[in-house]
Amino acid sequence: MMNCKDCVHQVSDYLDGELDADLKHSLEEHLIFCHHCRVVVDSTRKTIDLYCDGKIFQLPDSVRDRLHSALRRKLEDGPR
Repeated sequence: MMNCKDCVHQVSDYLDGELDADLKHSLEEHLIFCHHCRVVVDSTRKTIDLYCDGKIFQLPDSVRDRLHSALRRKLEDGPR
């Protein structure tokens, strides 16, 4: 079973539809039981939809790296 740290590392690929079937299944199973990761995935999806008006585009590497770093810090801090 996937943990929160693994989930956060896979959010971008998951939303881009780039995970293999087994990894996607593990992530979706984790989301069933983890409210915090569901919020991260839903918020990220909504942010992308709002920002690009539903059009998918590749984030620049620096933006993607900053997003991943922010998500990792949030995950390490835990729920407040």
